[in-house]
Amino acid sequence: MALPGRKIAGTVVAGFGSLLPLLFSCQLVAHIPALLTAATLTVALVYLFRINDLTTAAPEFAITVSGLLYVPLLLGHLVLTRELLHGVQWVFLLLLLVMSGDTAAYYVGRSLGRRKLYPLVSPNKSVEGAVGGLAGSLLGAFIARLTFFPELTVGDSLLTALFIGPLGQMGDLFESLLKRSFGVKDSGTIIPGHGGILDRLDSILFAAPALYYYARYLF
Repeated sequence: MALPGRKIAGTVVAGFGSLLPLLFSCQLVAHIPALLTAATLTVALVYLFRINDLTTAAPEFAITVSGLLYVPLLLGHLVLTRELLHGVQWVFLLLLLVMSGDTAAYYVGRSLGRRKLYPLVSPNKSVEGAVGGLAGSLLGAFIARLTFFPELTVGDSLLTALFIGPLGQMGDLFESLLKRSFGVKDSGTIIPGHGGILDRLDSILFAAPALYYYARYLF
């Protein structure tokens, strides 16, 4: 049974989470620790004073706070990436790496998949599909270099694809892990047939921070 404070705490997290992209976009990154601290303390106080079952307090608190970290914090790195030199190209490169990898993984897995990749979490994914997805990300990186992002070197193309591609696939697996943990098939119903909005973002959530730090410190 859910704690009576879950709805209140969820509203608190949604409110603080909506402020995170604003801090990112206004280049107020230094204030993010303060926001996360305030959110954590507020949620903790909500559960402290709105509890009727001690056995569910800890998991409910952890689940609620992780919602703030998982989506707004990770996705906010897209905003930071946009503000970098060649920011627009970096964002489009990220989307191309993820989408080309997802597409290649799906079709290669459907046609050639034999060995299960991680059946406990996602029984339909295969090793062959994962390799195909990596090849798709590599192709996407070189397409970017030859079209809208000529500043990328061959080394950059290889490194970003080999680094971001697998991270995107792991983001997909992690979201499958969450859904199976909660015993649901889809993360939402807003986009029928697509498993929910989170299914469209899961790869980007893992890939966005990695690409941002690569672009900022290694490019």
